[in-house]
Amino acid sequence: MITGFVGSGISRGISNSPREIVSTEGAVAFVFSMVLGGGLAALTNKPAFFVVLALVGVYLLFAIKVADQWEKAAVLRFGRYKGLRGPGLYFVTPVVEKISRYVDQRIRVTNVTAESALTRDTVPVNVVAIVFWVVWDAEKCILEVSDFGEAVQMSAQTALLESIGRHQLAQMITEREMLGKELQRILDSKTNPWGITVQSVEIRDVHIPAALEDAMSRQAQAERERQARIVLGTAETEISAKFAEAALVYQDNPIALHLRAMNMLYEAIKEKGAMVIVPSSAVETMGLGGMLATSTLGRTPGVGASGAGPLQ
Repeated sequence: MITGFVGSGISRGISNSPREIVSTEGAVAFVFSMVLGGGLAALTNKPAFFVVLALVGVYLLFAIKVADQWEKAAVLRFGRYKGLRGPGLYFVTPVVEKISRYVDQRIRVTNVTAESALTRDTVPVNVVAIVFWVVWDAEKCILEVSDFGEAVQMSAQTALLESIGRHQLAQMITEREMLGKELQRILDSKTNPWGITVQSVEIRDVHIPAALEDAMSRQAQAERERQARIVLGTAETEISAKFAEAALVYQDNPIALHLRAMNMLYEAIKEKGAMVIVPSSAVETMGLGGMLATSTLGRTPGVGASGAGPLQ
């Protein structure tokens, strides 16, 4: 079950109502005809010129129409569809013909928002999506849909809610591109018979409650700590196995063990200013008492050799 409030942004160019009855070009032609008729009537002293050109001006005032490069105009003659006009300059017969609407054939953008919609795992989310669509057949969208802009918006809202209910929260967050393609496929199948193509749908943002976001953050942190402990335990196991192998090698070879101990001692004291405290038992075991005492007396005068010798 899906619940939630859905709203949509109104994009530019959605309005499809007819334009003004009189175009700017028609008004210019009307004024020119009136001026020309008045001038001819004054020069020839025949008012008939003014009357005729005035009638022509009135005709042009309502007959001349202009559609922009990206527009198509639907013409109705006594209520019956006669065809599309535009782009550019075109004429209609006043009283007999009228313009039903202008259709913008550029790519349009519609914002769709789903608030507090439930995902498949019953998590309330707020989703913001953008729908890119274009009218490829102006005749179909005029004759078959009363308001195709609103129809696209409502279809996008319904499809978004249905898609949210079919997916879990993790999919909504990590698979936005897949979700957008799914919405685009659903919407395109609905709008294609209207002469409209949905080119793409993009999921802009997915908002989840703050408490749930904090819980997910703690869960991710705990998972990372668990992985770190596993890696550390694995490393300790491998190190202990290597130490066990080394112990078996040194067990029957005390000379090698002494050489290893001497190498470790050398590595510790080779840096200038280093200090190492060697237990007396280790010194006696390796037979290094005389050497360590000499080294200590040579580097630190006044310090005698003892059970534990400091080296610098």
